[in-house]
Amino acid sequence: MSVSCSDCFSDDLLCCEDSDTIFSGDEVPECSSDIDSQQVRPDDDFEESITAGLINHEREYIPGLDYIERFQSKSLDSSARAQSISWILKVQRYYGFQPLTAYLAVNYLDRFLHSRRLPQTNGWPMQLLSVACLSLAAKMEEPLVPTLLDLQVEGAKYVFEPRTISRMEVLVLNALDWRLRSITPFSFISLFACKVDPTGTYTAFLISRARDIILSHLQEVSFLEYRPSCIAAATILCAASDFPVFSFLNPEYAQSWCHGLHKDWRFEV
Repeated sequence: MSVSCSDCFSDDLLCCEDSDTIFSGDEVPECSSDIDSQQVRPDDDFEESITAGLINHEREYIPGLDYIERFQSKSLDSSARAQSISWILKVQRYYGFQPLTAYLAVNYLDRFLHSRRLPQTNGWPMQLLSVACLSLAAKMEEPLVPTLLDLQVEGAKYVFEPRTISRMEVLVLNALDWRLRSITPFSFISLFACKVDPTGTYTAFLISRARDIILSHLQEVSFLEYRPSCIAAATILCAASDFPVFSFLNPEYAQSWCHGLHKDWRFEV
């Protein structure tokens, strides 16, 4: 049953949280974004050099290993994270959002949880964070974005007022230093697909299949162990394995696709 949460951010709640929590009164900085999300043109050497540059900086847009360890030690609830991601994926399918939109929403959620502490209150803070992250991701990638009320579909347990979600969005932006244009596996899969299939015969399938594989593993905490470029390469290899013509492919071969790409994944499908 839906519950109205107009009082979720009462003054009492705000006052009882210390400065390390999400409810600190940070000043709102100017928005800055330094990562270009345009798709790579694999026939252009300049674009390949840009891709190599993205590999050099991709770690800046994923949580550190200590974040994974906090799930392993139970200081963070992996089941709550999985439920939030499940909801994000349901809404992504409901509205036909791009796969990148869902991935970015989860990326924002993980980066936020890595740097800030949510209050332990009946589960609603995690859902509020999920709604805010999905809203921000949709604003980054989608041409048409549902209203904040319309976004809360597909079994949302609580219904938050738009002003409450907007306030949470600002907290997320502050936690992420307003760096929303992240480096993700989607930054690499077009280039890697064309490396596998320079003729373009199977490229569209490889990209589509790789996207599906990425989304199907988002809920797994272990997925966070791997860099975006490695995830992209592994998923393209997995997609290519459906075709005998690509039987020659292996992780060692994939390392030649771009300068800086290393075989340090243990990804299986």
